[in-house]
Amino acid sequence: QVQLVESGGGLVQAGGSLRLSCAASGRTFITLRMGWFRQAPGKEREFVAAIWWIGGRTDYAESVKGRFTISGDNARTTLYLQMNSLKRDDTAVYYCADSTSSSATYSHLDTRGYDYWGQGTQVTVSS
Repeated sequence: QVQLVESGGGLVQAGGSLRLSCAASGRTFITLRMGWFRQAPGKEREFVAAIWWIGGRTDYAESVKGRFTISGDNARTTLYLQMNSLKRDDTAVYYCADSTSSSATYSHLDTRGYDYWGQGTQVTVSS
C-alpha cells in the first residue's frame, strides 16, 4: 500500500518561508515523476510543481516560479518543496502526488497524471 505523508505546513507571515516534506513508502512500482498540488477553500486543486526523477527536470506554476523549489532525495523516498517569499495567495492545503507509468501518460499539470496522493498539509500565510 503506497503511503505519502506530508509535513512541514503551518502558519507563517507574508514574506516568510516554509519547507514541506513528503515521505513515500510502500511502493511496488518505479516512480517516474512526483508533484505538489494545492487547494484553497472553494477552489479546485491546482498544480504547483513537478519533478522527473530521471534527468531531474522540474516545472512550476507561473504563480510560484522563482519563489518555490521542488527537490527530492536520490532514493526517491522523500520529496521537498521549499517555499520562499510566501504570499497570502499561497494559503492552501498542499498535497504531494506520485505517478506510475500509467498515470505518467497524462500531463504533469493534470491531477490525472498522478495515481497516489497524500493527505495534505495546511499552509496559512498571514499579512
